[in-house]
Amino acid sequence: MTKAIERSIVTDPDLTTLTASELAERIRAGDLSSQEVVEAHIRRIEAVNPRLNAVVVPLFDQARAQGQPLGPLHGVPVTIKEQYLVKGTPSTWGLLNQATHRAQHDGPLVKRWRAAGAIILGKTNIAQLLRYYEADNPVYGRSYNPWNLDRTPGGSSGGEAAIIAAGGSPLGLGGDFGGSLRVPAHFCGLTTLKPTTALLSNLDNPAHLAVTGQEAIVPQLGAMARSVADVALGLRLLAAPGQEVFDPTIPPVQWRDPAQVTLGSLRVAMYTDDGLFPAAPAIRRATHEAAAALRAQGVVVEQWSPPDVSEGMALLVGLMGADGFASLKRLLGHDKPAKQLAGLLQLASLPGFVRPTMRATLHLLGQHRLANTMRDLNTLTADQLWQLVAQRTHYRARFLAALDAGRYDAIICPPYPLPALTHGASSSLGLFSYTALYNLLGMPAGVVPATRVRPGEESDRPQSKDGVEKAAKQVEMNSAGLPVGVQVVARHWREDVALALMSALEDHFRQQPDYPTRPEI
Repeated sequence: MTKAIERSIVTDPDLTTLTASELAERIRAGDLSSQEVVEAHIRRIEAVNPRLNAVVVPLFDQARAQGQPLGPLHGVPVTIKEQYLVKGTPSTWGLLNQATHRAQHDGPLVKRWRAAGAIILGKTNIAQLLRYYEADNPVYGRSYNPWNLDRTPGGSSGGEAAIIAAGGSPLGLGGDFGGSLRVPAHFCGLTTLKPTTALLSNLDNPAHLAVTGQEAIVPQLGAMARSVADVALGLRLLAAPGQEVFDPTIPPVQWRDPAQVTLGSLRVAMYTDDGLFPAAPAIRRATHEAAAALRAQGVVVEQWSPPDVSEGMALLVGLMGADGFASLKRLLGHDKPAKQLAGLLQLASLPGFVRPTMRATLHLLGQHRLANTMRDLNTLTADQLWQLVAQRTHYRARFLAALDAGRYDAIICPPYPLPALTHGASSSLGLFSYTALYNLLGMPAGVVPATRVRPGEESDRPQSKDGVEKAAKQVEMNSAGLPVGVQVVARHWREDVALALMSALEDHFRQQPDYPTRPEI
């Protein structure tokens, strides 16, 4: 070990608390070497990962050997979600049948971070087939939330969230199909942004695993970090001009600078209940505090109700399961589906003639949410699918018209109705309406950490026969101390507006005594 590295470890114990932007600045100034920064983060991963199981493909030897070009991320260590192509590493998507896969090249957006000087420390854990809010699969096992090891860090980008929150990485690359960036950020006290649909290419996914042909709801890559500035920096590099060279489906939309947004000119809609599932007390409080903080900075914030969320979610479930999950079953092959995925696949496989009776029985038993999911999840003909896509387009027009009526530039709302779930709870608590609505609509949506659940405000949920309500109340119990985030949504292609509002909220919440900084692990 060099003396520079020894000095860093001994005299700068807070090196892993610095943001990516701060690290890049200090490396450029010569105050730190990239070597000592990388070594400090490797040491941190080695210290916390045995308890978190977040980094599942370590690349420490390569990271120590790399000499990256100068650039905005020169010498800055980063981590990458396991699903994406990094040369020489597996992208299994949690499938045992893909355990021998090795990428022949970096994905095009991974290349962009490397070209900017980033040094990849490793790849992080995921949900099997990226389909639930946990990072737990048969290949790598379960990841744990650094705020409470009895809780999940979320999914599918949960390993990414866990290691960033614990200080093992300042910046990560994840993805979001129905909340897979925003829910882990909320669960782990981080910030992130899912861009507008088609802002970024999806060619970093292995072609043989990516479910192609389904273009109604398109996933997006995004950055995750401990500061809004880092998320903005990471996304600016990913969204730089030239994506159309390797992916002609990406429109040449110019990245806008959030610093140029005038907060006092903005009008923001706010809601804490989407009409499908009420949020826990701490999450409602965080959203109201966010509204007050923005008003204090000259933003007009008004109470609002999103139109017909139940219809939007019925469309989303119908579109995502239009093939009866045949594509997921094909990818699984002989693999056993994870518990969190098995129930959904079984539900989709029920023959049509038994569904009406089962739905009626579930309603009689008070299991209304499960009955509604069964109603919306069907194998469709091509004609039915096209009709559903048209209905999605009409719904999006109605949603935007409702924003137009209030002249709103953005929305603030909960990212998820509960704090971090206990392990396995996502089997009965998908509850994706707060996040997945904006995947359906294709709007940019981010999360900024706000507060933590306070003792005595864990739950005010009434007793219910409904299995989902019961499971939610169970999760809320003993949740004091867990992080809570606020979701910020902007108009299409206005990532700058979302990031400007997120930055303003970050400035406010960082001054509060229960802001989620670094967990003690």
